[in-house]
Amino acid sequence: MSRPLPVALAQAPPRPAAAPLSGFAEEVEDLVGRFPGTRMVVYPELHLCGVEGPRGESEKQLQDAAEPLDGRRSGQLGELAGDLGIWLVPGSVCERGEGGELFNTALAFSPEGRLAASYRKVFPWRPYEPYDPGDRFVVADLPGTGRVGFAICYDAWFPEVARHLAWMGAEVIVNPVMTTTADRAQELVLARANAIVNQVFVASVNTAGPLGTGRSLVVDPEGRIRVEAAGGEPTVLTDVLDLDDVTRVRTFGTAGLNRMWDQFTEADAPVELPMYGGRIDPRRWNPARRTGPPGDPAPAGDPAG
Repeated sequence: MSRPLPVALAQAPPRPAAAPLSGFAEEVEDLVGRFPGTRMVVYPELHLCGVEGPRGESEKQLQDAAEPLDGRRSGQLGELAGDLGIWLVPGSVCERGEGGELFNTALAFSPEGRLAASYRKVFPWRPYEPYDPGDRFVVADLPGTGRVGFAICYDAWFPEVARHLAWMGAEVIVNPVMTTTADRAQELVLARANAIVNQVFVASVNTAGPLGTGRSLVVDPEGRIRVEAAGGEPTVLTDVLDLDDVTRVRTFGTAGLNRMWDQFTEADAPVELPMYGGRIDPRRWNPARRTGPPGDPAPAGDPAG
């Protein structure tokens, strides 16, 4: 059985600070017109927040760009996704929390125009970013296809994020990025490592130059690079991810050998994790034993299932 997910990753520069949403609908419509089979379109981190200048200026821009999740921006993006009949991940946006917090939040809109998921970046890049951290991991179900998890930029440096998303049943981790620094080379290694150790697809889309360093990529559940941007120029990466590859790799093992999610049996003793004040419980280790098949999952955004 095949569960295809046609994706388009838009490696693009940030939208203009003066009017970041102006022309965005036409841009997405043009992309879908050029790649008509696309089911999910993904943009980089903070793509619609008008971040253009040096750090001091951009912090003010971020504060000015912040809106609540039920604000005008979300309404427009939902309408766009519904009009085009696609899953739209417009990167992350600046969210104004109910208590005045500033969150860096990834959004996912369904083909019906519904805000299907919102994920607040758990690991802001400190000391450089002013955001309040999120407090939960988030997945979303694509009916008839599978489950997607979300991580934003620096989250990829913390293996707990990808591991928890995979444990929640994510088969693809979507990673919007705005990397403008020299560490993109390390992020490419992390994308492959997170895919390998969790046996999931990883789609990492970075901001284009001149601000960003580009090099967006898609990695398969065995850590192979499926498609990659060679540099920082604006481009669109397209691919069709068969989410049944996740099932295949977990069933037969990476390289036909390693099946990490089947490492424990229910007869094994729990392994204490002093760093987290918790433990690995063999009875709860394997995501297949928690979530069941696609279409019968834990609620999106519920870290406990």
